[in-house]
Amino acid sequence: MAARPTTVVFDLGGVLIDWNPRHLYRKLFEREEAMERFLAEVCTGDWNVEQDRGRPFAEATALLVARHPQERAMIEAFHGRWIEMLNGPIHGTVAILEELDARGVPLYALTNWSAETWPLALPLFPFLGRFRGVLVSGQVGLIKPDAAIYRRLCADFAIEPADAVFIDDSARNVEGAAALGFHGHHFRGPEALRTWLAGLGLLPAA
Repeated sequence: MAARPTTVVFDLGGVLIDWNPRHLYRKLFEREEAMERFLAEVCTGDWNVEQDRGRPFAEATALLVARHPQERAMIEAFHGRWIEMLNGPIHGTVAILEELDARGVPLYALTNWSAETWPLALPLFPFLGRFRGVLVSGQVGLIKPDAAIYRRLCADFAIEPADAVFIDDSARNVEGAAALGFHGHHFRGPEALRTWLAGLGLLPAA
């Protein structure tokens, strides 16, 4: 019988922190469909992930303004008003984090996050201090689901994948971790996560 995991690795955005550009852009667009078109065609997920990989926002903004000069103000708001994309903690998951910490479970975080915006988030979420280590993609130039970032996590914090669970709201990121031996959980809400962790013996059964 395989040994039960003893360590928990969390993603942050979408799991512990409610980050979504729509929290900002609903203030800036009068019509929902116009906002969705902007996010699908201008400030896209693929564009933003390069900032998570380490590209400076100044470079990224200039690139888009050159392509879409009529959208300059909206493009510049992505970085200039980035903090308004944060809608607070996901309380149910934070409660789980706190319970795991109280039980002495080693906790780590692995996040796709820009190195420039990470310092803005840190003072807003005191629970981030419960982690023994946090690996931020933009600081190391690697992003999930690249195998290299999971290996970097393991090397930096002496984590053995078979001993750890990995929680992420992206199925691709979970699959990337599982391919290296982590116990993966595709996050869809705190209650399902709590049940799963209890099944592994990391939390008490309900």
